[in-house]
Amino acid sequence: MTTSTTVPRAGRWERLRDSYLLYSFKRDLVAQLSLLIFIAMVAVAILAPWLAPMNPYDLAQIDIMASEMPPFWMAGSDDAYLLGTDAQGRDLLSTILYGARVSLIIGFGAVALQAALGICFGLLAGYLGGRIDAFLMRLADIQLSFSTLMVAIVVGALVKAIFGSSTFSAYAVPLLVLIIGLAEWPQYARTVRASVLAEKGKEYVDAARTMGLPSRRIMFRHILPNTLSPIFVISTVQVANAIISEAALSFLGLGMPETHPSLGSLIKSGFDYLQSGSWWITLIPGAVLVALVLVINLLGDWLRDVLNPRLYKG
Repeated sequence: MTTSTTVPRAGRWERLRDSYLLYSFKRDLVAQLSLLIFIAMVAVAILAPWLAPMNPYDLAQIDIMASEMPPFWMAGSDDAYLLGTDAQGRDLLSTILYGARVSLIIGFGAVALQAALGICFGLLAGYLGGRIDAFLMRLADIQLSFSTLMVAIVVGALVKAIFGSSTFSAYAVPLLVLIIGLAEWPQYARTVRASVLAEKGKEYVDAARTMGLPSRRIMFRHILPNTLSPIFVISTVQVANAIISEAALSFLGLGMPETHPSLGSLIKSGFDYLQSGSWWITLIPGAVLVALVLVINLLGDWLRDVLNPRLYKG
């Protein structure tokens, strides 16, 4: 009589512990520092209402007489304002914390919308092919011919003309998420389509078809999980691009209003005061924006190298 032994399946933590992803991360100091800085920046942005010395949205806490106060290391500074104040008398540290939260919300929200649209369209185009593929890819080509700035101008002009500037300011965050998301979804669609074309001819897809599984289940339950690697990589790049797009639109007056700080609107609000010597109003938020985008791009570069199947992983 023969006995069979069942090998227990490794749990998720065991698989992660033994994966090349964690192996590579432990040996990449740049990736570790980038992730640490990114987590710290996200944490302080989320905890802004509790960490910020004052609420920049509360007019009762703003002292116009304390406008353009320099940072603590310069002469004429005030200990109550570590990074100084802006032209409206708001504490710059507080506005940066609140502004970073707004920028991150717009960045991740826009990428979520891009991914939802791009993944659905890419799956349909790659799996179904034919006229649907041709139509969706031509739609993507048309969309790519319109820049994010052009889409923002059109949508912003329509909203302001129909509902007024006050409504645009009140709903600036969801509008920017919508604008940036609609402008950048073809990046995901093209990437997913290429991955689907490589996967749909494999044996596990043929087996799923033979079993009579519906196309929707085959696409989302079988093909999509095998296309996640390029999606993760492009998402890191797109988050950084979305944050930069928000900053650019706010700087041009098409994004967040100055009364609702984001990193872009903070840079814009202090740009006119560079000549007068109040450089900190623009340069300090600009440095925070550069640091945030830099660590996201560094994490994206590391993730791209780790998930590249052409690299040797021995």
